[in-house]
Amino acid sequence: MIQHMVWEDVRGWLSEGGTLIGTARCKEFTARPGRLQAAKNLISKGINALVVCGGDGSLTGADIFRAEWTGLVDELVADGSFSSQDVAPYRHLNIVGLVGSIDNDLTGTDATIGCYSSLSRICENVDKIEATAFSHQRAFVIEVMGRHCGWLALMSGVSTGADFVFIPEEPAKENWQDEMCSVISAHRKLGKRKTIVIVAEGAHDHKLNKVSPDDVKNVLSNRLKLDTRITTLGHVQRGGSACAYDRMLATLQGVDAVDAVLTATPDTPSPVICMLENKIVRKPLVETVEHTKQLSAAIEARDFERAIALRGNEFREYYKGFLMTTATDQPELVLPQQKRMRVAIIHVGAPAGGMNAATRAAVAYCLARGHTPIALHNGFPGLCRHHDDKPLGSVREVSWLDAEQWASRGGSEIGTNRGLPSEDMPTTAACLEKYKIDALFLVGGFEAFTALSELRKARQQYPSLRIPMVTLPATISNNVPGTEYSIGSDTCLNELIDYCDKLKQSASASRRRVFVVETQGGATGYVATLAGLSVGAVAVYTPEEGITLRMIQQDVQHLREQFARDAGQNRAGKLILRNEKASKTYTTEMVADIIHEEANGRFEARFAVPGHVQQGGTPSPMDRVRAVRFGVMSLQHLETFSGKTGEAIMNDEMSAVVIGIKRSQVEFSPMKRVEEEETDWKHRRPRDEFWLSQRE
Repeated sequence: MIQHMVWEDVRGWLSEGGTLIGTARCKEFTARPGRLQAAKNLISKGINALVVCGGDGSLTGADIFRAEWTGLVDELVADGSFSSQDVAPYRHLNIVGLVGSIDNDLTGTDATIGCYSSLSRICENVDKIEATAFSHQRAFVIEVMGRHCGWLALMSGVSTGADFVFIPEEPAKENWQDEMCSVISAHRKLGKRKTIVIVAEGAHDHKLNKVSPDDVKNVLSNRLKLDTRITTLGHVQRGGSACAYDRMLATLQGVDAVDAVLTATPDTPSPVICMLENKIVRKPLVETVEHTKQLSAAIEARDFERAIALRGNEFREYYKGFLMTTATDQPELVLPQQKRMRVAIIHVGAPAGGMNAATRAAVAYCLARGHTPIALHNGFPGLCRHHDDKPLGSVREVSWLDAEQWASRGGSEIGTNRGLPSEDMPTTAACLEKYKIDALFLVGGFEAFTALSELRKARQQYPSLRIPMVTLPATISNNVPGTEYSIGSDTCLNELIDYCDKLKQSASASRRRVFVVETQGGATGYVATLAGLSVGAVAVYTPEEGITLRMIQQDVQHLREQFARDAGQNRAGKLILRNEKASKTYTTEMVADIIHEEANGRFEARFAVPGHVQQGGTPSPMDRVRAVRFGVMSLQHLETFSGKTGEAIMNDEMSAVVIGIKRSQVEFSPMKRVEEEETDWKHRRPRDEFWLSQRE
């Protein structure tokens, strides 16, 4: 069962689900004799380092194994299995942990390998169920995995706009039946035709009494008289190809794990590789596992506040965001009249997955706090040209029911446009004054970023622009300065890798074909690079590096060597990804033609252009949940300026900001600083692109 592996053994695995080397729970390993046998097996195979990918049980066992290693080796020498000379190179065992768990149940990391793929399966199924629920005005109770962790239930609730969720960390109150019925009744009275309740398999009430899907169904059927069905998704949540984020996460964490193994010393504590927002970090394995055990203990002790705290700030923010955007009647959240604002929401630039989810979250938050949400339809041109059209202008108040179904919709429900306010700044300012706009929430890509810059600079001339403004980056290109992540980029990557997986399958079937795929992304190579990482591309051409004839020649030689070694093996298809602006001369078709010509009949090359397919249909779960989180945080930031004078707002650099992820935290960056210090205006991208290091 222990086999030496080379690259040819594992190529093509990126698109495969499950675990191709197998996994199992080993009862023998829980006892010392089993661990002694494991030590003997490792030494006999010449192994002195171990990368363990699993949940907290696997990681706990691995750390015990390392702690006992010296004693186990001595015992193997004492019983004659090995001589002292035999074991000399194996006196120290390096262990590194990788967290593979669909439940995302290890504390200290925002995401575990597999969790977003599982969330994708859940959302795909809930989206389909919603169609039936809407058609028949039914209620569905959906059970998802998560015996000790409610991450999947919570995130699927946020992603799909569920009415109610049951999670172990923040259990239902003793009167949960009344609370749930109150929320769902309010939604139905507003005109909602469907009801979705998501239950984690480990759900319970405040007294730790289990809450089952049948319990929920009975309440909905008997008290609210709803036609209610139960769907248990079961092991479908574990299946399927890995999503883009999990492929990227596993690849980068795998590289870091090997580096950790190679640089470890006998005094180095065993690390576990974690992810905080957008940054890979190493944490002590023992400490992380211990915190996970403390969380379970906190739930058992009914200390739910501590349980939520141990899950981390991100989990807490998502939970608060869900409550804020799902309940329609929360009197305790409503602000006094003098603090309420008229908040305008506008989409700027090309459509991107998650725009609607962010808008829905903003609308729900506004209504919960007593603000008035106003959609500016069809961007700045729509505002200037059609604001006073009859019978329906482009400036419209948005009701809860208007936005309720937007969580899973792609595109832009309020319309988007690349036009900038500078095209008619006087009319833009006049419209904001006419409709008494107190705050502006922009959702979009580099055009939205540019629009915010223009509006900020025009404040001196136009008093109506002296209002707080936030831009939430939303673009498939992920090229907005001030953030390392734009909503829509994950949806794009998922669409692109699905497309590339199919091409690679075709190329592999012929055994001797390479596809050159053109990706979108503007003047930044983020999409091409991350997609290349996720599909195992042979080469990636980006605008940052450009394309030279020498590069193509080197890649052709590499392909010749690769195909010669393949000798008809399976999984032999090859991909090259080229960003649309990598070169004006070497087009995608030309690169494919050059490769085909230089192959001299040894292999063939084709080109493929997925085009606007990359903008995606249904947004990915990651784009949806982050859109909700950033949308709520953006509105909270705008609220801080309520009641301030225009002069005070204009003089506060935080009144015009970009929200985004920077390394390991979410930040609001003042627009003035970002546009002056962090922006490459010529190429429409950040000066320092965080992902460039991942090309290695």
